[in-house]
Amino acid sequence: MSSTRTADRVSAGDWPKIVEELDTYGCAPTHRLLTAAQCRSLAAAYDRADRFRATVDMARYRFGSGQYRYFAEPLPDAVRELRAAFYPLLLPIARDWAERLGRPAPWPDTLEEWLARCREAGQATCAQILLRYGPGDWNALHRDVFGEAVFPLQVVVGLDAPGTDYTGGEFLLVEQRPRAQSRGTSTLIPQGHGLVFTTRDRPVASRRGWSAAPVRHGVSTVRTGHRRTLGLVFHDAA
Repeated sequence: MSSTRTADRVSAGDWPKIVEELDTYGCAPTHRLLTAAQCRSLAAAYDRADRFRATVDMARYRFGSGQYRYFAEPLPDAVRELRAAFYPLLLPIARDWAERLGRPAPWPDTLEEWLARCREAGQATCAQILLRYGPGDWNALHRDVFGEAVFPLQVVVGLDAPGTDYTGGEFLLVEQRPRAQSRGTSTLIPQGHGLVFTTRDRPVASRRGWSAAPVRHGVSTVRTGHRRTLGLVFHDAA
């Protein structure tokens, strides 16, 4: 997959609808980003320990049940190209949200510049992950915030087919709305498709203007089979 083809594939989505759904729900499904063969290749990389810098057993840290691995540099081409292709399309959304909330918008025009700022803030460790769940595994509600430098959106890509390779395993998003009960959203991610979602919080309209609604995400219990996903995070870790 060349970087040009990847950028074209990512930009070919219905971005006005993605923006609309992010504003409505805090998450938005994308079109197909990877072929089935590309998904299988990325999923198979999980068993190559040399491609990763760390492995996390979720049960050990009470994060849920299952396992994920942080990629080592250099990233696989597909991961690097997808991340670079998404950044310029997500950037206007991030800036718009910051304006609504009256916050600074520290994100420069290019991903390379932003990652340089992450390094200046002491965040220089790759945060791209490959997650693997089996029967009975799940992911507790959480946020992927690793320091002061935070990009407000991220992307998860499904590498297995729901209903065929696994059952259960819905992506969960829970939003704490101002002066109201929390709202939950569940999404099944088709193989090769992505889901854009809120990293930490997002603007919601209130009587006093815009308020920041805290958001957490997780994964419901996988009932059968195996569910593997690619996580694209646009800030690095400390």
